[in-house]
Amino acid sequence: WKGWEGAPYSTLVPSDEVTINYRHGLPVITLMLPTRSERCQFTVKPVVTTVGAFLQDVQREDKGIERAEVFATDGSKVSDATLMEVLLMNDFELVINNTAYSVSPPVKDKLNSEHATDMEDIKSLVHRLFVALHLEDHQIRKERELLQKVDHLKEELLPLEQMKAGIMDSADAKTSRLLWVGLALMSTQGGALAWLTWWVYSWDIMEPVTYFITYGSAMAFYAYFVLTKQDYIYPHAKDRQFLHYFYRKSKKQHFNVERYNKLKDDLAEAEESLRRLRQPLHLRLPIQEISDKD
Repeated sequence: WKGWEGAPYSTLVPSDEVTINYRHGLPVITLMLPTRSERCQFTVKPVVTTVGAFLQDVQREDKGIERAEVFATDGSKVSDATLMEVLLMNDFELVINNTAYSVSPPVKDKLNSEHATDMEDIKSLVHRLFVALHLEDHQIRKERELLQKVDHLKEELLPLEQMKAGIMDSADAKTSRLLWVGLALMSTQGGALAWLTWWVYSWDIMEPVTYFITYGSAMAFYAYFVLTKQDYIYPHAKDRQFLHYFYRKSKKQHFNVERYNKLKDDLAEAEESLRRLRQPLHLRLPIQEISDKD
């Protein structure tokens, strides 16, 4: 029989000369080294080890091996870049010097069902060890980063908070003055109507006047609703006027409201993350459990 490039093989050895078994989920390939005349085991990582790397390990173990190749059952050569995981899915032939070994890997699905429980136990143990060794250090390092972020945000907010306080005081004072002016105008209007009714004219003459004043007020309130899409409620109107004065004063003093709101949101998010990070540090509970309880 001739393989790749017509190279003749002196013998074709049965599959029992090269065996593949799985230990702890990893394939262990056992074969006879030709010059050392002893069996040797090679443990490979199928998802990262290539065919070329495996053959190099075999040649390093036995310096008398001049040729090591792998062929598929149809005689085509298997590339050295092929992963061992792909190779172990089907039968193949391992050629060492002039000897070809017929290899039949065990069925992977059967092995998975036999070793699934052991692998899950190992993964669980590794996960618990990682958490026990590294989680607390990671949380402390994350806490330090959040504290630095909170301090930095507070430093940026300090001048903005001082500017905002001044603007709010000015807007509040103007709004209060406007309310007092409105009260004074309403009082003046009531006094004028009373004076005209009892001292200048009679009620018969003033009744239509008061009617049209009331109707005009109703039209003003309706116009307010058309413009603002809100009912004319005194607290709401006061807040609206306050915001009008606040934004006009902010624009005049170059106070960036959007930047201020963004910094406030970032600060609130950082403080919330810090609070949720510190709670499991004291209670020794994962953050996800704290979130579920909240």
